[in-house]
Amino acid sequence: QVQLVESGGRLVQAGGSLRLSCAASGRTFSTYAMGWFRQAPGKEREFVASINWNVGGDTGYTDSVKGRFTISRDNAKNTVYLQMNNLEPEDTAVYYCAASSRVLNWSPRQSNYDYWGQGTQVTVSS
Repeated sequence: QVQLVESGGRLVQAGGSLRLSCAASGRTFSTYAMGWFRQAPGKEREFVASINWNVGGDTGYTDSVKGRFTISRDNAKNTVYLQMNNLEPEDTAVYYCAASSRVLNWSPRQSNYDYWGQGTQVTVSS
């Protein structure tokens, strides 16, 4: 079992930056691919970013955040991060951290993730 706890979400002005953190319990964190997803009001949850099991491994991003968001992980701290720069009002959503015991490499598919956090709210004002 893995428990995920997100933090770092808050209200920020457009053009600002935030860093989200996701702390994971469990000794097998370093073997899981990790992902960030988000859900805006009235919309379905969507993929944001994902990273391979290993520190410095491959990453993947949805097109709308490429060049602005960076996912990283620290396996010694059992933590994955999402650095978000140049935020836009369209980035407003609840952001969820997810862990996959099914794949080692990054994946945009929600069905590959079997552990989810409770979410953290990010609000970007214009």
